[in-house]
Amino acid sequence: MSEDYIFLKACRGEPVDRTPIWIMRQAGRYMKEYRDIRAKMSFLELCATPEKAAEVTLQPIDALGVDAAILFSDILVPLVPMGIELSFKEGMGPVLEPAVKTLADVEALRVIEPEEDVPYVLETIRILRRELEGRVPLIGFSGAPYTLASYMVEGGSSKNFIKLKTMMYKENAAYDALMTKLAKTVIKYLNAQIAAGAQAVQVFDTWAGILSPHDYTTFVAPYTKMVLDGLNRETVPVILYANNSATLLALMKEAKPDVMGVDWRINLDDAIEALGGDIPVQGNLDPTALFLPREEIPARAEEILRMGKKAPGHIFNLGHGVLPPTDVDNVKALVDAVHNFTG
Repeated sequence: MSEDYIFLKACRGEPVDRTPIWIMRQAGRYMKEYRDIRAKMSFLELCATPEKAAEVTLQPIDALGVDAAILFSDILVPLVPMGIELSFKEGMGPVLEPAVKTLADVEALRVIEPEEDVPYVLETIRILRRELEGRVPLIGFSGAPYTLASYMVEGGSSKNFIKLKTMMYKENAAYDALMTKLAKTVIKYLNAQIAAGAQAVQVFDTWAGILSPHDYTTFVAPYTKMVLDGLNRETVPVILYANNSATLLALMKEAKPDVMGVDWRINLDDAIEALGGDIPVQGNLDPTALFLPREEIPARAEEILRMGKKAPGHIFNLGHGVLPPTDVDNVKALVDAVHNFTG
């Protein structure tokens, strides 16, 4: 039965005979199979082609033997039907136009209807459920409102997020309207993924770690809670993840996720203590540890696995996504080390 997948049991804090592992960005440029497909189509074309997006999603399941698949897509996909033009430019990352600057800009955006606006995402999920049945569960995902807002207001990636923080501090009406509209979109988007067959969902608040605890509480927490409160999560665990979030973990927990994702800048046992020791955790190997000599990777994994035993459930993962230059054999060595751990 699908409920018996080791990943889902760990998400629920149920006993497991070993720690499950999946890896953020486990489908991507470090795999030759992925690069071969990308040579024939753009990234956005790949995201919008269900058969190919499903094929890419399955590549690490076949090559690595990880314990969960995560839908191949991008957190920025739902912003396009909201009214944003999205492109990826070499050396620049994502470019979003027009940048959202004013309340009028926010009012021009629309809350999406996933079945009409991003049907290819949902079709990819349906294909994957058929392909994965009896093998591993499928994780759906979305960006969190704050991280999505960061790209929309900055017009792309940023080092200091001055435009976003200026809107936060000075343009309260515009900021609240944008975050509320994004929260409503994320709720619809994730609920549509759940209805299509996603068996868990992860909310990526990648850039929340740029904030002080005070600003996180004031400007982010209410909207994250709005999202989690709005999800159809009776049987679908929700993982909340923010990069660089060591100072925010207890505040993030107030949104009541089922699992807390932890990055590598804090020891996992310290994170478990900060979270009160009563919530399953996911993480948290530094992605660059996969550049160690291969024979040293198991020891790094085992250190984290031992710390993870202090939580009611532990899913092994990197503290962020696998990096493109990573040797796929080193990733396989990590997966094998986690699977073979008996300590």
